[in-house]
Amino acid sequence: MLTDLDQARVDSGVGYAHAEIDKQLSRGRLSADAANRQKALITGSVSKDEFADADFVIEAVFEELAVKQRVFAELEAIVRPDCVLATNTSSLSVTAMAAGLAHPQRVVGFHFFNPVAVLPLVEVVRGAATDDAAVATALAVGRQAKKNCVIVADRPAFVVNRLLTRFLGEITRAVDEGTPFEVAEHAADPLGLPMTPFLLLQLVGPAIALHVAQTMAAAFPDRFSVSPKLRALVESGKTSVYRPDFTLDPEVASALAGGDNPSTGPEVLARALEGLAQEIRIMLDEGVVAAPQDIDLCMILGAGWPFHLGGITPYLDRTGIAAKVTGAPFGR
Repeated sequence: MLTDLDQARVDSGVGYAHAEIDKQLSRGRLSADAANRQKALITGSVSKDEFADADFVIEAVFEELAVKQRVFAELEAIVRPDCVLATNTSSLSVTAMAAGLAHPQRVVGFHFFNPVAVLPLVEVVRGAATDDAAVATALAVGRQAKKNCVIVADRPAFVVNRLLTRFLGEITRAVDEGTPFEVAEHAADPLGLPMTPFLLLQLVGPAIALHVAQTMAAAFPDRFSVSPKLRALVESGKTSVYRPDFTLDPEVASALAGGDNPSTGPEVLARALEGLAQEIRIMLDEGVVAAPQDIDLCMILGAGWPFHLGGITPYLDRTGIAAKVTGAPFGR
């Protein structure tokens, strides 16, 4: 059951889901009967009252804490006491989201990655009040959805977005300092990542990237900052770094120009990898995940970290970066 602000949005959401099932049918992955059964299971309404008998409700509204708190307050007045309330937030505090509820123990993070139909990771986020039943239910739902779930603590941006923000932050900081765009954009090419940093920025959306950067800078101002050039890019209204032919938009190039302390490509890459090593060590010390292998799994399944490099922590161990930055390899 999907709900949205008006019937047009509801119809659009249901239509999208039905179209995805039709794609599976056209590719021979579903029979006609199975496709019809699945489409019959997906319906929509403008009323949240339809959730009265639900076991599990997930919100994916705008990434603003007050909005999400309001949605959960409305839901709590409707759903059963044992219904799990899940949030698809990418960076906000699950604990803060649940703070004003009568039953905060049933609120859990359930963070998908885009494109949801392709990427197999879900970060299951345990807030300060989240109980074992809510976590277990989230894991069961994730398994039914054929996703790989990793339990993470309720820390800003969790695992994947925290590390990607640190990685991209070091690269955009180099651009702020005067490193030419092309140098910074291709500094990480030796890693064989699925896309370049600014192409990823375009996929995520500059405004969303800025929002996450602001969240992280507020939480950890000693390691994260808000790029003035990224802020200027968002304020210009640009949503794409590249033009349709994948050449750099001249207006974007102009916004990213300037600075008098350029770095070389190898220097930018070393800086970004050292930032990752530092952040991973801090995350492990904070107990964001139970083990380095959890971070490896998150980065492979949620960020496309190349399989041929192994996990990110073994890579940082093999290259000596982990020991250089943190004093010891992660696999010690």
